Amino acid sequence: KFKILEMASGASVIFFLDHKGKTIIRRDYRGDAGHGLTEKFQKKVLDIEEVNLTPVFTDGGHTFVWVKHNNIFLVAVCRGNPNVMMVLSFLMKLVEVLSEYFGNLEDESIRDNFVVTYELLDEMIDNGYPQITEQKMLQQYIKTESYKLAEKNHQKSTKNELKITSNLTSKISHRPEGIRYPKNEVFCDVVEKLDLLASPNGTVLSSEINGALKMNCMLTGMPNLKLGLNDKALFEMTGRSTAIARCSHKREAC
Repeated sequence: KFKILEMASGASVIFFLDHKGKTIIRRDYRGDAGHGLTEKFQKKVLDIEEVNLTPVFTDGGHTFVWVKHNNIFLVAVCRGNPNVMMVLSFLMKLVEVLSEYFGNLEDESIRDNFVVTYELLDEMIDNGYPQITEQKMLQQYIKTESYKLAEKNHQKSTKNELKITSNLTSKISHRPEGIRYPKNEVFCDVVEKLDLLASPNGTVLSSEINGALKMNCMLTGMPNLKLGLNDKALFEMTGRSTAIARCSHKREAC
């Protein structure tokens, strides 16, 4: 019997708290976090010395992941076995995006932009898992006007003034424009690793399969790509060719 690993959970709820620990905004994604979370955060963060603070802590079955920016706290509360690095990276990216939208991220800018903040939280994360985190892509979906803080003065900025190119590559920070290859090729390696622990008499005590897909992408621009994988060795052992398998798969799909 092989052990089935449970997928790491994301954020159940995200809080924006002021410097006193009072809630500015709360966005609940799963509805399983419960109540009294801000009080727990205050006891673990606001009521202890700064040298003893940690960005991640657990309390009563909840995992708290938080960052502080200016005079606000961004807190993500998770249940189960969360992917802490994913949640922490998202909070830092959220700070970056909100700072671009509001000019200066602090409690006053959040209070002045409740609608935009909620819209961004809905677009950037789904059921606790990060989705769209690039600001240039978010600007295509979030059309609500926002107010920027600049030297304590509110300055109105509209999204219509933003110049957004139609080329998708310019909206992805890790994919610059102008990528060209003489041949469009993609190399994919499927790597599987089996870990097995057996007793001296041959009894299997535990077993686990870990797999990974290693890609070497040499494609011009950012085209849509669909890959299909089949087990060639299995088909050959059962006397079926890959061509027959593809035909059979198409008939079943129809």
